[in-house]
Amino acid sequence: MKKPIYSISLLSALILTFGCSNDSVSEEFDDANGDTEKKLISSVAIISAQDPQDDKTISLSYTSDGSLNTINNGIETGIFTYNNDDELTNIKGGSDNLNIFELYESPYNAFETGKVLVYDDNGNPTKIEFYEEEYYIDSDSYVTKIYTADVSYDDTHNPYFYTLEAAGIIEVLDGVRLNFGIQPQVPEILKARMFFPVNNPSQIIYKNEEGDVVYTINANYVYDNDNYPTSAKITKVSIEHSEQHTYSTIFEYVN
Repeated sequence: MKKPIYSISLLSALILTFGCSNDSVSEEFDDANGDTEKKLISSVAIISAQDPQDDKTISLSYTSDGSLNTINNGIETGIFTYNNDDELTNIKGGSDNLNIFELYESPYNAFETGKVLVYDDNGNPTKIEFYEEEYYIDSDSYVTKIYTADVSYDDTHNPYFYTLEAAGIIEVLDGVRLNFGIQPQVPEILKARMFFPVNNPSQIIYKNEEGDVVYTINANYVYDNDNYPTSAKITKVSIEHSEQHTYSTIFEYVN
């Protein structure tokens, strides 16, 4: 899910091919979370406990009518453009920072190349299967193994939802039917739809092919009265290498 939208050509193909679905992201979000206060993220600060050089701030700006205008991570700026009907037409630059899983900086590519094996009752992906190459020193070769990621969620909504809606991305995802008999498919956006969480992820446990835990990510959030995170402590532990990294995130919203 690292690139929920690539270009206007993909957007057009998606909208023309799929149309509306009874299992839209918006409906799943409402069913899971009920009446949720609408808040737009203005910035997310990420502060490393180990290396200040890893610190960064993601800043978002909006137009006067509430559409997402730009997103900047300190290195590049993504610019969003819309037509007269406020429909997203193009993104110039990166949009990766709108991916909630990006906050966790996973060492694996489960959310890029994996497939969802299990969803919970709200439609959140809870078990993901993906491939990982393991190096064997005796044979000086790599062997492809099947890994899994188990994802758990807090009983709160995805705090990025209305920000993604302001970017026009929810409207695009709402047009995707998870019916893989439909052709042609738009793989990047189908992948984004498959991995979209309606609740807030709080733990990811990675296991190797033998079922052993090899890596864990835990996020402990502090929420405001509207169940939006104001801060979080994220702890990442590599079991294989006996390493632990922690960092804090600070969320701010448009007043």
